[in-house]
Amino acid sequence: MDRAALDVALKHEMECGGWCPDGRLDEFGRIPDRYPVQELHAGGFTERTLQNVKDSDGTVVIYAEKLVGGTEQTVRFCIELTRPYQLIDASTTPAEDAGKSIADSVRKHNVEVLNVAGPRQSEWADGYDYTFRALESFLRLCSHRPVGG
Repeated sequence: MDRAALDVALKHEMECGGWCPDGRLDEFGRIPDRYPVQELHAGGFTERTLQNVKDSDGTVVIYAEKLVGGTEQTVRFCIELTRPYQLIDASTTPAEDAGKSIADSVRKHNVEVLNVAGPRQSEWADGYDYTFRALESFLRLCSHRPVGG
Protein backbone atom coordinates (compact mmCIF):
# COMPACT_ATOMS: atom_id res chain seq x y z
CA MET A 1 0.00 0.00 0.00
CA ASP A 2 2.91 2.33 0.65
CA ARG A 3 4.06 1.99 -2.96
CA ALA A 4 0.59 2.95 -4.20
CA ALA A 5 0.63 5.96 -1.88
CA LEU A 6 4.02 7.04 -3.16
CA ASP A 7 2.92 6.58 -6.78
CA VAL A 8 -0.20 8.71 -6.24
CA ALA A 9 1.84 11.43 -4.53
CA LEU A 10 4.48 11.42 -7.28
CA LYS A 11 1.80 11.50 -9.99
CA HIS A 12 0.35 14.64 -8.39
CA GLU A 13 3.79 16.14 -7.65
CA MET A 14 3.12 16.13 -3.93
CA GLU A 15 5.72 15.98 -1.22
CA CYS A 16 6.13 12.39 -0.06
CA GLY A 17 8.60 10.08 1.59
CA GLY A 18 8.95 7.75 4.50
CA TRP A 19 11.32 5.08 5.67
CA CYS A 20 12.46 1.78 4.22
CA PRO A 21 14.62 -1.02 5.60
CA ASP A 22 18.39 -0.89 5.36
CA GLY A 23 19.49 -1.57 1.78
CA ARG A 24 16.26 -0.02 0.36
CA LEU A 25 14.73 -3.48 0.44
CA ASP A 26 11.15 -4.55 -0.08
CA GLU A 27 9.64 -7.95 -0.77
CA PHE A 28 10.73 -7.81 -4.43
CA GLY A 29 14.31 -6.64 -3.88
CA ARG A 30 15.70 -3.12 -4.05
CA ILE A 31 13.25 -0.19 -4.01
CA PRO A 32 13.76 1.91 -7.16
CA ASP A 33 15.51 5.24 -6.65
CA ARG A 34 12.52 7.21 -7.96
CA TYR A 35 10.82 6.61 -4.60
CA PRO A 36 11.98 9.27 -2.11
CA VAL A 37 12.26 7.01 0.92
CA GLN A 38 15.09 7.05 3.42
CA GLU A 39 16.96 3.98 4.54
CA LEU A 40 16.59 3.18 8.21
CA HIS A 41 20.13 2.06 8.92
CA ALA A 42 20.29 -1.13 10.98
CA GLY A 43 16.52 -1.34 10.71
CA GLY A 44 14.24 -3.93 9.19
CA PHE A 45 10.56 -3.97 8.26
CA THR A 46 9.26 -3.67 11.85
CA GLU A 47 11.52 -0.71 12.63
CA ARG A 48 10.52 0.93 9.33
CA THR A 49 6.84 0.53 10.20
CA LEU A 50 7.36 2.07 13.62
CA GLN A 51 9.33 5.03 12.23
CA ASN A 52 6.67 5.75 9.60
CA VAL A 53 4.00 5.84 12.34
CA LYS A 54 6.20 8.10 14.50
CA ASP A 55 6.90 10.54 11.66
CA SER A 56 3.28 10.97 10.60
CA ASP A 57 0.32 12.78 12.09
CA GLY A 58 -2.02 9.89 11.33
CA THR A 59 -2.18 6.55 9.54
CA VAL A 60 -4.67 4.98 7.19
CA VAL A 61 -4.57 1.18 7.23
CA ILE A 62 -6.06 -0.42 4.14
CA TYR A 63 -6.59 -4.16 4.27
CA ALA A 64 -8.94 -6.89 3.05
CA GLU A 65 -11.03 -8.85 5.57
CA LYS A 66 -8.59 -9.18 8.49
CA LEU A 67 -5.55 -7.52 9.97
CA VAL A 68 -2.45 -9.72 10.04
CA GLY A 69 1.33 -9.45 10.23
CA GLY A 70 2.89 -6.06 9.66
CA THR A 71 -0.50 -4.49 8.99
CA GLU A 72 -1.70 -5.52 12.42
CA GLN A 73 1.61 -4.33 13.89
CA THR A 74 1.03 -0.89 12.35
CA VAL A 75 -2.25 -0.60 14.25
CA ARG A 76 -0.53 -1.67 17.49
CA PHE A 77 2.12 1.02 16.99
CA CYS A 78 -0.59 3.64 16.40
CA ILE A 79 -2.32 2.59 19.62
CA GLU A 80 0.93 2.49 21.65
CA LEU A 81 1.96 5.93 20.38
CA THR A 82 -1.59 7.32 20.67
CA ARG A 83 -1.58 8.32 17.00
CA PRO A 84 -4.85 8.55 15.09
CA TYR A 85 -5.54 5.83 12.55
CA GLN A 86 -8.31 4.94 10.15
CA LEU A 87 -9.07 1.31 9.29
CA ILE A 88 -10.44 0.62 5.83
CA ASP A 89 -11.59 -2.89 5.00
CA ALA A 90 -11.50 -3.05 1.22
CA SER A 91 -13.67 -6.18 1.23
CA THR A 92 -16.63 -4.11 2.44
CA THR A 93 -15.76 -0.54 1.38
CA PRO A 94 -15.74 0.71 -2.22
CA ALA A 95 -12.61 2.73 -3.09
CA GLU A 96 -14.63 5.95 -3.51
CA ASP A 97 -16.06 5.54 0.01
CA ALA A 98 -12.57 4.80 1.32
CA GLY A 99 -11.39 8.11 -0.11
CA LYS A 100 -14.17 9.91 1.78
CA SER A 101 -13.28 8.08 5.01
CA ILE A 102 -9.64 9.09 4.61
CA ALA A 103 -10.62 12.72 3.96
CA ASP A 104 -12.91 12.75 7.00
CA SER A 105 -10.18 11.29 9.23
CA VAL A 106 -7.55 13.72 7.91
CA ARG A 107 -9.86 16.67 8.63
CA LYS A 108 -10.94 15.36 12.04
CA HIS A 109 -7.37 14.80 13.26
CA ASN A 110 -5.77 17.71 11.37
CA VAL A 111 -3.34 15.33 9.63
CA GLU A 112 -0.62 17.08 7.66
CA VAL A 113 1.57 14.00 7.06
CA LEU A 114 -0.40 10.85 6.28
CA ASN A 115 1.10 7.38 6.63
CA VAL A 116 -0.50 4.75 4.39
CA ALA A 117 -0.11 1.12 5.41
CA GLY A 118 -1.41 -2.29 4.45
CA PRO A 119 -0.45 -5.81 3.41
CA ARG A 120 2.39 -6.60 1.08
CA GLN A 121 1.53 -7.05 -2.57
CA SER A 122 2.31 -10.77 -2.29
CA GLU A 123 -0.34 -11.03 0.46
CA TRP A 124 -3.02 -9.02 -1.37
CA ALA A 125 -2.57 -8.76 -5.14
CA ASP A 126 -5.44 -6.27 -5.63
CA GLY A 127 -4.28 -4.03 -2.81
CA TYR A 128 -2.17 -1.70 -4.93
CA ASP A 129 -5.01 -0.89 -7.35
CA TYR A 130 -7.56 -0.46 -4.57
CA THR A 131 -5.25 1.81 -2.59
CA PHE A 132 -4.40 3.86 -5.67
CA ARG A 133 -8.11 4.41 -6.43
CA ALA A 134 -8.93 5.22 -2.80
CA LEU A 135 -6.15 7.79 -2.58
CA GLU A 136 -7.15 9.36 -5.90
CA SER A 137 -10.67 9.70 -4.48
CA PHE A 138 -9.22 11.22 -1.29
CA LEU A 139 -7.23 13.78 -3.28
CA ARG A 140 -10.31 14.83 -5.23
CA LEU A 141 -11.91 15.65 -1.87
CA CYS A 142 -8.98 17.44 -0.23
CA SER A 143 -6.16 17.91 -2.69
CA HIS A 144 -4.11 20.24 -0.49
CA ARG A 145 -2.99 17.52 1.93
CA PRO A 146 0.36 15.65 1.69
CA VAL A 147 0.26 11.92 1.01
CA GLY A 148 3.15 9.61 1.90
CA GLY A 149 4.06 5.94 2.44
